[in-house]
Amino acid sequence: MKEIERVGLPITHITTITPVSRMVGANRILPAAGIIHPVGDAELSPDEELRLRRSIVEAALRALTADLKEQTIFPAVR
Repeated sequence: MKEIERVGLPITHITTITPVSRMVGANRILPAAGIIHPVGDAELSPDEELRLRRSIVEAALRALTADLKEQTIFPAVR
């Protein structure tokens, strides 16, 4: 992650374990929906899951455009 950002490409790390992301130095951290389904929820209806997935991806894209001064954990999407 850090190497990719060093060449100028921002990365949003979607993760279920934010402390590990902080420890490895991820700059943009977005808490995932759950351990088994990080960017989804199999318990939701197909339409609800699509909305959840879309909102997670949109949040990750917003994080990419954020002007950061320090490591940031963005609000979780649910």
